[in-house]
Amino acid sequence: MATPFLSIKTLLNQASLVSPEQFDTWSKQWRTAVDGGSDDSLLSFFSREKGITEEQFLEQLAKTLDWPFIQLQNVSVPPEVRARISTKVAFQYSIMPATEENGELLVAVSNPFEPGMINAVQYEASGPVQFGLAPKAEIEKALKKYYGVGAETLDELEEDEPIELIVGEDKEITDGDQEASVIKFMNQIIWEAFQDRATDIHFEPAEDELRIRYRVDGILHQAPMPPQLKRFQSALISRVKVMAGMDIAEKRLPQDGRINVRIKGEEIDIRVSTVPTVYGESVSLRLLTRGKIFLSLDKLGFDPDHESALRELIVKPHGIILVTGPTGSGKSTSLYAFLSTINSVQKRIITIEDPVEYELKGINQIPVRSDIGLTFAMGLRHILRQDPNVVMVGEIRDLETAEIAIRAALTGHLVFSTLHTNDAPSAFTRLIDMGIEPFLVASSVEAVMAQRLVRTICKECKTEQKVDETYLRKIGFPEEDIGKAKFYYGAGCETCHQLGYQGRIAIYELLVLTEALRPLILNRSAASTLAQKAMEQGMSTLRMDGWDKVKNGVTTIEEVLRVTQSEEHMELLAD
Repeated sequence: MATPFLSIKTLLNQASLVSPEQFDTWSKQWRTAVDGGSDDSLLSFFSREKGITEEQFLEQLAKTLDWPFIQLQNVSVPPEVRARISTKVAFQYSIMPATEENGELLVAVSNPFEPGMINAVQYEASGPVQFGLAPKAEIEKALKKYYGVGAETLDELEEDEPIELIVGEDKEITDGDQEASVIKFMNQIIWEAFQDRATDIHFEPAEDELRIRYRVDGILHQAPMPPQLKRFQSALISRVKVMAGMDIAEKRLPQDGRINVRIKGEEIDIRVSTVPTVYGESVSLRLLTRGKIFLSLDKLGFDPDHESALRELIVKPHGIILVTGPTGSGKSTSLYAFLSTINSVQKRIITIEDPVEYELKGINQIPVRSDIGLTFAMGLRHILRQDPNVVMVGEIRDLETAEIAIRAALTGHLVFSTLHTNDAPSAFTRLIDMGIEPFLVASSVEAVMAQRLVRTICKECKTEQKVDETYLRKIGFPEEDIGKAKFYYGAGCETCHQLGYQGRIAIYELLVLTEALRPLILNRSAASTLAQKAMEQGMSTLRMDGWDKVKNGVTTIEEVLRVTQSEEHMELLAD
């Protein structure tokens, strides 16, 4: 077996990869790039200069070295194999133990020319070692998967090492911070969440572990973590509290805070919430990317009819427009899009929110402060003295807020707000159940829009699939489209982390109040009766809108069923 102890120039020339002249030129260019801040390895730089992928480059080099080329994504590494190489050495040299056969350890490396790497690995393994080549990106993924996110950082901390929590100004987070280990680890957790497009990070203490989960596209995923993480639970949670300006001494009561960071030039607003649990404080971080909220109506996924109807509704001089759905269904995004669309010098727009999630230029936004008595109802009462044209109330939670909102709508203001109901027709019955007189509801509410978020199929691995017609009929897929519609799913790829989905889009149900519906509201009719009448007049339900997005190849049948299942159950219970 050849070894890399020959000169790099000689080996690469033998492999017909880089000629001696190219080596001299490219080496100088690589050093200049590294001095300028590039983290490119020598071989990845060479492969790019040659115009081939790193994988192709390493496969050819492996033949010359007589080393195997390892497809790490197809390898499952047992714990006893991983344990033969320490976290420190694995991350220091970017290597990954892959398999073990008859005591011989196979180790994947991306740069066989790394000084000291071969000796360090042979010393660590305490036995025979076979080296193989694999792309650096694949090795880094495997390190996170098997050793855990931030494992090399925690490995620097001894169990009894005193941890100094540094309080400083907000700074940019990168994936290479060189500060104190606990700070570096927290930065890495936030960095990873940002890279994975997570909206939430949850630190959940249990008896024998500290679990960290990310919510990506509405679904929770457990992040692989080093086994020793539990030992540093107290220090890590204290670090979050310091960053969020909380009281680190108070561990018995819930607290709220806020962190502002900048990642890759993007401003990220992080809302922090802590609650005490049996095994320590549970911490939730919500990541809000300021630049991603300014959406226009045409980017929210409305079909042309919905969009046209909404554009007419949001320019009305008065009335209430409600958006309904569970937490995390995109109601705030829709409301902000409405406000952004109608925002102009001629209109005075005031909002009261809990909290103000995104700051909109030209709009006066008031945060709720319940601790000092600034509730939705109190704030709304004072907003009406501020000569607004348009008012947005974050949520109608109680009778008092509902009464003031309706009074505002009846006295010439356009009011936007949200309600937690399963569908659009239920909003009317909810307001009446709160204690609002039916005639006030019928005369003030202009429209109700219910919505849910469905994951969209990853464009990189989108694949056509056959769906059984019996199954389609069973789930209520439109009969006229059975046999004609094409169906797709995500097969899973590196881009979407093998999930088959990337990103989300909303499905909608828009109920515009008509003269035919008003008598039903005045008679306190059930939501199911209202729904039936609205559908007769052309309303598309959430599931119907979902089927349209399935037919357009945007999402899958399973996603539509997942987010609309509860409504079906509610209807069955009501019947």
